[in-house]
Formats: sequence, structure tokens, C-alpha cells
Amino acid sequence: MDLGIAGRNALVCASTGGLGEATARALAAEGVNVVVSGRRGERAKAIAAELPVATGVEVDLTAPGGAEKLLSAAQDALGQIDILVLNGPGPRPASASEIGPDDTAEAVRNLLLVHQKLVGGVLPGMRERGWGRLLAIASSGVEAPIPNLALSNIGRSALAAYLKSLSIDVADEGVTANLLLPGRIATDRLSSLDSATAERERLPVEEVRARGEAAIPAKRYGEPAEFGATAAFLCSAHASYITGTAIRCDGGLVPTL
Repeated sequence: MDLGIAGRNALVCASTGGLGEATARALAAEGVNVVVSGRRGERAKAIAAELPVATGVEVDLTAPGGAEKLLSAAQDALGQIDILVLNGPGPRPASASEIGPDDTAEAVRNLLLVHQKLVGGVLPGMRERGWGRLLAIASSGVEAPIPNLALSNIGRSALAAYLKSLSIDVADEGVTANLLLPGRIATDRLSSLDSATAERERLPVEEVRARGEAAIPAKRYGEPAEFGATAAFLCSAHASYITGTAIRCDGGLVPTL
């Protein structure tokens, strides 16, 4: 299928690995010009060098002025941004009883407020042109809170509420705003979470992974490329009537419709 987005410009946050990288690669395969970004500058440039039209930008979105720096670099490299993929590193694992107000404030700042600045930088142009795609790489914790990931559950749910509210404002202007919720996708982040669980429960990490796979109806962890393909579709011309919603890519993990 031709997704109808060749020649569009995309800024993909936190795309030097994992789901962000998979999304950047999937968009590039569809002819999209891509800004690859992340704290690992050399890695961002290396990935960009492998893509047809791409630029690598080193940036820490959680640092003061990080969002503004990324927006400036992206617009200098590509001009107008048609597709914005919001993504960021997950907060540390913790249960709700273990976190305090400062932890929560940091999670909301990193997972909502920074992304709100990025949206604010590209949305006026999208509305003026009558076309835009806002997509957040979120978590299944938005729909079913994940034990021991309270900070992620809180911060990403706040972002979900913002994008849902925003989608109502711009739905008739050609701009969509959606979330893509991964389940257990085989990334470094998931490996680190499995390792933390294994250490906490004093189990071999192989046993933790096997237990995780057994809980998924598909009986396996997802591949990043599978997630990236779904993300690319949600950014496509064909997804123009999909907005204000959360789509799961989880192998059936979440036990609700």
C-alpha cells in the first residue's frame, strides 16, 4: 500500500533506538524526510545516514530548552513539520506507594509538558496547511495501569488526555492526534524492565521473559518493525479519519476491547 506521505517531513522524538527508531525507519521507507533525534548524537547521525533523506539531531528533551532546540534544528533541516511523533524515555519503575509529589511532577513534565511545547511549535503550521499528524508513542498503561510503572502510567495518561482534548479542536482542519500503545515489544527498555524484575524477584531473567511471553495471547514479544509499520499507517494519508483514539499494538495483551 502506498501510504500517500512521500515527501512529507517528520520529526521523530527519542528515535535513536527502540520504538522511536523503528517508527523513523518505517516512515523513511515510505519516502518521508525524517529528523532522527535523541541524547545519543552519534547514534542519531548514524541512523540518519542509513535513511534516504534524514538528519540526526543530538538533544536531551528533558533538559531546559531541549524542546526549543529540537524544533529549531528540525525546522532548519526540513522546513515545515507535517508529522510529529512524540516519544521519550520511560520513568524509573516504582509502585504508586513508593512515589512522591516531586517524582510525579517530573514524570508529568517529561511526558506531557515537554511534548506540549513540541506540539505548540508545529501545530500552527499544520492547521494553516490543512494537514498534520500528531502521534504519541505511549504505553498500554494508559488503558490498564502496569504494576510497578506508576510514574509512566501517570505521565502518559496525562499526555493521552491532552491529545484527546486537542484532537477535538483540530479534527476539522486536517490534523489528527492519536496514541499508539505498545505491549511487550522486544526493545532495550523491555530488556531492562525484565532484568529489574528478575533482580527484584531473584529469578533468572530467562524465566521472567518466558513468563512475560506466556501472558501474551500471541505467545511472543512483538518486533519493533511491527510497531513501526502500525505507526507509519497512523501517520498516513489513509488514516485521515482516525483521530482522538488509542490504538494498541500488543499481541492481545490487554484483556479488554
